[in-house]
Amino acid sequence: MPKTTILLAEDEPALGQIIKESLETRDFDVWLCSDGKQALDTYQNEAPELLVLDVMMPKKDGFTLAKEIRAIDDTIPIIFLTAKSQTQDVVEGFSIGGNDYLKKPFSMEELIVRIKNLLNRKALQKTSEILSIGDYTFDFPKQTLQYKDDNAVQLTHRESHLLFHLVKNKNQVLDRSLILNKLWGNDDFFNARSMDVFISKLRKKLSQDNSLQILNVRGFGYKLIC
Repeated sequence: MPKTTILLAEDEPALGQIIKESLETRDFDVWLCSDGKQALDTYQNEAPELLVLDVMMPKKDGFTLAKEIRAIDDTIPIIFLTAKSQTQDVVEGFSIGGNDYLKKPFSMEELIVRIKNLLNRKALQKTSEILSIGDYTFDFPKQTLQYKDDNAVQLTHRESHLLFHLVKNKNQVLDRSLILNKLWGNDDFFNARSMDVFISKLRKKLSQDNSLQILNVRGFGYKLIC
């Protein structure tokens, strides 16, 4: 069975080598890059399956790199590595399409768990589920939402997975903490704020069908009324 390929962009040589060797002992293939420009070239040439990007890098920072890659590929999982004091990085990272983040210093075990979690989520996209939501058709594998005979709207990776769980639990409360841990990795303040933003985006994209509502059940979570 072929190994999962990971692109690691980290400009601290010692840390980069430690992460690379640790991942390789867990049966991953790892390309280690020391700056953002080298990482972009490697991404284009090698087509990795997951990215681990340090935010602060020479030549091209992690956020700029992620934006450029997201313009090409909206589905590849991205984990950002941030300095402990840079809490704003968390919000910005999610807003440009990051799937997860780790604050330095971190344990290798935590990084490996998060990598496996993201790879498992990506595997869900291979399912053949096409779901009806009122007058909408939701194609989960293709991450599209279509109202009646209108053109399909493309959803982001996280919008698609959040909507999938709302639909699977329609007319029931989707536990806030549970879904934060499942899709974001933990239920801290920054992730909760990020999820609120994604819920608002989904409400707008479902607004053509007045029978649909995403309710905020204070203290518990969200409910899709369908």
